[in-house]
Amino acid sequence: MLEALGLPGTDPIARRLAGAQPEGPPDWMHLAAAVARSLMPPAAAAAPGAAGAPWRCWGEDPLPLVFGVAGGQGSGKSTFSRQLVAALTASGARAVSCSLDDFYLSKARRLDLARRVHPLLATRGVPGTHDVDALSGVIAGLGTPGVVSLPGFDKGADDPVPADRRRFVEAPVDMLVLEGWCVGARPQADADLAEPVNALERAEDPDGRWRRYVNAALAGDYAAVWARLDALMFIEVPGLDAVRRWRTQQEQALPAGQRMDGAAIERFVAHYERLTRAMRADLPARASLHVRLDDDHRIAALRAGPRRTAPDRRPGPHGYSESIQR
Repeated sequence: MLEALGLPGTDPIARRLAGAQPEGPPDWMHLAAAVARSLMPPAAAAAPGAAGAPWRCWGEDPLPLVFGVAGGQGSGKSTFSRQLVAALTASGARAVSCSLDDFYLSKARRLDLARRVHPLLATRGVPGTHDVDALSGVIAGLGTPGVVSLPGFDKGADDPVPADRRRFVEAPVDMLVLEGWCVGARPQADADLAEPVNALERAEDPDGRWRRYVNAALAGDYAAVWARLDALMFIEVPGLDAVRRWRTQQEQALPAGQRMDGAAIERFVAHYERLTRAMRADLPARASLHVRLDDDHRIAALRAGPRRTAPDRRPGPHGYSESIQR
């Protein structure tokens, strides 16, 4: 994995970062160590583990660096993000992760959208059902001194967590790991929206009003957040069957009364099928790091994407810069 990121496979710092993580799937532990090592600026690599100053060497560019992690439901985004934050912390960075899921609109706000725009917007998950303004505010807040409140979402209750259950982070931080199933997704061409992709769209969105609303959201506020990404990792699932199976496994972690049955999971996943297909076609060539999973949830292939060679650390959407990588 280190070689795929342009680093020697025997790098001692990467080995130390792997050992500093909590126990987890070996694939994710090794990959998190490799990614954290590749992101370390030279000063941090020269003094590994020294918190603070070595990571704050990016001149006038604003903190935090934002590392996006995208992938289908159940692909391992949350697990990998936890491992990456642990590895980054061991490298001396002040790092924190949050999920796009933490910013879901409340049930009441989604029901209002369902009445005003389209009934399918009552279901959380697709672009247009997140509080993107709040996410933008959190990213900005994490770059300036002060205490930042991070929202959360209770999926069992289908509503945001109360204020007294939020996480609080002392800012500024060096790195934000932002994970979410559609992070980095681009809007589709209008012509691609014409035909339904599944039974849900055929029966409940025959005129395309829902999918056009979702597409417009991607082209608007979401695109502005994606432009803030310094790098994007895309975890490619083998297909929708794997998403359904892994989503079923995730449901087992919920209390029995809050779990979806097979039919509910099938319907739920259908909301994401269009964008999941589009991302599998689009993101492998654009992502900074493309990870392809096999049916057993293991890493089948790993490829680093194009890198910029400009001397600044800000590479623009989804690309490593040489100053970050080396």
